[in-house]
Amino acid sequence: MVYKTDYHIHTTFSDGRSSPEDYITAAQEAEIREIGFSEHLSLFKENQHWCLDPGRVQVYLDYIDNLIKDTRNIIIRKALEIDYIPQREKETEEFLSRFNLDYRIGSVHYLGEKTVDSGPEFYDGKNIDLLYESYFDHVIGAVDSGLFDIIGHCDLIRIHGFKPACNPEHLYRKLAKALRRNDIAFELNTNGRNRPLADFYPDRRFLSIFKEENVPVCVNSDAHLSGRLGQYFDEAYELLRYTGFSEMAVFEGRKRKMVPF
Repeated sequence: MVYKTDYHIHTTFSDGRSSPEDYITAAQEAEIREIGFSEHLSLFKENQHWCLDPGRVQVYLDYIDNLIKDTRNIIIRKALEIDYIPQREKETEEFLSRFNLDYRIGSVHYLGEKTVDSGPEFYDGKNIDLLYESYFDHVIGAVDSGLFDIIGHCDLIRIHGFKPACNPEHLYRKLAKALRRNDIAFELNTNGRNRPLADFYPDRRFLSIFKEENVPVCVNSDAHLSGRLGQYFDEAYELLRYTGFSEMAVFEGRKRKMVPF
């Protein structure tokens, strides 16, 4: 049996629609051995309704600590999904260093003042090839920052199905090499199946590049409601096996180890 983990979960502490407790029951039903709560955190953008208020991070972590004490049979990890903002690395680390986390997910949502997942209108009138180049540059910046343990949905720029005219393989190679160089994991994020893209992140055509670079991987649902915990995981693990992966990354206290699957 595969030792399944789901480290990318959002609750009502940020933009999720299920309580932390709801995920415990869902994890038991889905035979998930470890779950990790990873609420959105955006430190340098104001009035982000989809993010955890920075002033409530410790409240959130205390709540999860109490849930850990009351839960049996499921291992619970504590984390945050943090927006990477270039040139704000020092302030980000100063803030995050105050908290005891099992891992940090680094994600790029913003290109400028707007997020790439806000809606298809973000792409109107823009050069898609240049958007891809800029997005991957931001993600590689997140990798090189040393702030994160996992990079989330590394090609979220695909969310609305806009495709560059040129083959983006070189972008995935640059990213995979940066992940290997910094010894950081990426996630196979199944939530893209619920978006207009209708497929996983990253693009399955380029998964073999991450395997060639021996980049650690984990499978995450990015669930925003408990019914999507572990969603499409059987397909995800089959895809990873087909690509040549045989181990997945698990985390505790920001220490990573690899577990066969």
